[in-house]
Amino acid sequence: MPTPADWRQWHRWIGAPAALFLAFASLTGVLVAGTEFFGEDEAVREANRTLVSAVKTTSPPDAWQGVVNQVMAGAAREAPGAPVDKIAIELKGTAPVITVYLGKPEGGEDKRLLFDARTGAFLRSDGYADKPLVNRIHSGEAFGDGGLVAAMVWGLALFALTVSGFALYWRLAGANRQGRTGLKRWFF
Repeated sequence: MPTPADWRQWHRWIGAPAALFLAFASLTGVLVAGTEFFGEDEAVREANRTLVSAVKTTSPPDAWQGVVNQVMAGAAREAPGAPVDKIAIELKGTAPVITVYLGKPEGGEDKRLLFDARTGAFLRSDGYADKPLVNRIHSGEAFGDGGLVAAMVWGLALFALTVSGFALYWRLAGANRQGRTGLKRWFF
């Protein structure tokens, strides 16, 4: 059975390198959350949350198919011959859009084209990546397979730090709680 001294030593050994990963994960996590919270896409989602789409499962196909055909014709004008990665159709909201995500001929993501879902009119074009850079940095994916492996290792290290810290607390709490009552019994 490990002694409290063993738990403290393991906790320090794990804690020193884990602190670096914890700082990295927490900072990039704040950036991911901030980007999500303050981002344009989130504002649109929040604005549309309580609205109801005019298109129902029982609507005839021409309620949405015709505009998709117009959008594809518009996409062909904007980016002739570009490969289409995916199409996202958002039918509700004050400004419903159909987004056509284009890839590069040699592979990878290129740009997205946004069209008005009511008229099929081209709205704008901007760059697109399957996942935002800050998300890929946070997960370690931006650093390749090695980054993903490192993320799993630092996650396990942080879990081990938590377990060893809890074991230390439990041992110390057991030693320090005799004669204490109420919350002081657990928060000494």
